[in-house]
Amino acid sequence: MIRMRHLMAVMGTAVLAACASAPVHYYTLVPEPDSAPVNVAPAGFQFELLPVGIPAQNDVPQLVVRQGGQSVALVDGERWIAPLAEEVRSALSVDLSRRLDTQDIGSGLPADGKPVLRIKVDLRRFDSAPGSYALIEATWSVRPLKSGTVLTCSSRIEENVGQGYGGLVAGHQQALAELAGQIASVAPALVAGSSAACPTR
Repeated sequence: MIRMRHLMAVMGTAVLAACASAPVHYYTLVPEPDSAPVNVAPAGFQFELLPVGIPAQNDVPQLVVRQGGQSVALVDGERWIAPLAEEVRSALSVDLSRRLDTQDIGSGLPADGKPVLRIKVDLRRFDSAPGSYALIEATWSVRPLKSGTVLTCSSRIEENVGQGYGGLVAGHQQALAELAGQIASVAPALVAGSSAACPTR
C-alpha cells in the first residue's frame, strides 16, 4: 500500500512537470494601438461591422496549420486569446476605424445623426502555413443603411510569413489590414451615393 502511494506520488509529480514544461501561448489578431489615423480628414459617416463568418474548420481555440498536402494539425499549445471570429472582427474594426477615422457603432445606435455604412465580411478560407504563408479569402459587402445600393466583392490575400507562430499571426494581421484597406477604399463613394467598383486585388 505504501509502495502504491509512493508510485502514484511519483507519477503525479511527473505529470505536473510535463504540464509545466509545455506552456500555452496566446495570440491576438488585434493590432497594437496607433494614435495616428491613416486618413487626415475624418469620414462624415459611421460604420456598423456585423459579426464575421469564418470556416468551420478554423472555429477552434487552437491555431490550425497546414502540414503539406491535405494534412492539417491543431497546435494545442498555440491558441487564440478569444474565439477566432471575434478576433477577426475586432482586428477589422480597429483597422477600418483608423483608415476611415470614424467609429464602429457595432449593433448600437448611430451618434450625431451621421449616415451609417453596414459592412458584412465572411471568410471562406483562413489558411496558415508556418514559415511559408498566411492566406485569407473573403466575400464582403458594403451598404449604406439609407440606400438600396449594395456592393459585394471577393478578396484573396496572401502574405509571406517568417518562422514561428508569431510570424504566422503577424501575417494574418497584415492580410486583415489589407482587407480593411480594400473595404475602406470603396466606403466613401458608396456613402456619397456614387458608384464604386470592387478593388482589383
